[in-house]
Amino acid sequence: MSNPQLHLVPVRSRQAKEFVRAWHRHHPPPAGMIFAVGAADATGTLRAVAVVGRPVARHLDDGATLEVTRTASDGARHANSLLYGACWRAAKALGYRRLLTYTQEGESGASLRGAGWQLIARRPPRPGWHTPSRPRTDRGTDRIARFLWEAP
Repeated sequence: MSNPQLHLVPVRSRQAKEFVRAWHRHHPPPAGMIFAVGAADATGTLRAVAVVGRPVARHLDDGATLEVTRTASDGARHANSLLYGACWRAAKALGYRRLLTYTQEGESGASLRGAGWQLIARRPPRPGWHTPSRPRTDRGTDRIARFLWEAP
């Protein structure tokens, strides 16, 4: 991939979800969001998006914490680092005190480290969320360890 100069752009919910649907490797777009931000090249072509919402884990949903629930990129260099930094600045400007995200085992976390984020916990693989009372579709991401990151 080339290394175009990227800049931040606002992204509406529908556009962010379409981008995630087209480019994310293993997850569908999230159901909801607080905000989304994008990275575009000099021609205005959207190259990456980040979606920020309420934390998925209920015990983290304290009203002062948000989670980057998805990022997706077409492979543009440094796009995710740009977006992770922008998400934290935006969350702070909105009054939030904490921003989290997860990576899966096998993902390097280089974009997060590049944006100054810190690894704060390792979550072991889990068998899945499927229960008789609440059946869930297996998306192929169960039984994979995850890592919890926090913005600086």
